[in-house]
Amino acid sequence: MTTLTAATRPTRSHLLVHSGLLTLRSVRALIRQPWYAAITLVQPVIWLLLFGQLFRSVVHIPGFASSQDGSGSYLEFISPGVIMMTVLFSAAWAGTIYIEDMNRGVMDRLLASPVSRGAMMIGTLAYQVITTLIQTLVVFGIAYAAGGRYPGGTTGILLTLVAASLLCVIFAAMSNAVALLARTQEALIGISQFLSLPLAFVSSAVMAIALAPDWLQTVARYNPVDWAVVVSRQALSADPDWGAVLPRLGALALLAVGMAWLATRAFRTYQRST
Repeated sequence: MTTLTAATRPTRSHLLVHSGLLTLRSVRALIRQPWYAAITLVQPVIWLLLFGQLFRSVVHIPGFASSQDGSGSYLEFISPGVIMMTVLFSAAWAGTIYIEDMNRGVMDRLLASPVSRGAMMIGTLAYQVITTLIQTLVVFGIAYAAGGRYPGGTTGILLTLVAASLLCVIFAAMSNAVALLARTQEALIGISQFLSLPLAFVSSAVMAIALAPDWLQTVARYNPVDWAVVVSRQALSADPDWGAVLPRLGALALLAVGMAWLATRAFRTYQRST
């Protein structure tokens, strides 16, 4: 392992520059293979259009409220859920970048260079956030074209983007940590799928949580996916409940910082095992 001297130790300016370069590296790979971004949008489009029509009558079930005042269509209700589910499933694959770098020997060269572990983590997380922002805006566009209308307007959309970005950082960091610890594609896929599906459906993403059993409501209360869905759904409504929005945004931000820090620490375990 290369020991950095005071002259070569990364400074804050180096951290920003290196993070930007590593982000650009991933963005260039996406530009060369745009089909990847397109494929990740196929499933959410199916969810949005198919579920939006198939379950549009559920808004009339007693106790179901598609917005704070109980008005609106199921398409409008499910849009935040589809956005956050897309973020979750996409971010869960973030660690594949590290797996590819390990297999090509790029990871070891980066760790032996003056590039800090923080810059390596920030670079992949920033790339995932960029992908998330694009996906979220595309889903909004499709929902609007399908007839969805959101009284929250620009503020609601911006808060949805913030919540989606924070959720992305949480699960992309987790995926990166799993990749560094497990070091195999198969383990990453297995663990990601094991976590993603339950978290997506133990939330209010596709159904009003008030209609769920008590135990599921309790679990959803501690589910970051549900936090993000509630933030988006409330922010997009005509009369948002800021008492529900702001604490959940704060919790998402704290969890995102914590997960990014823990994932960065996982580089040490990786280096000790090589």
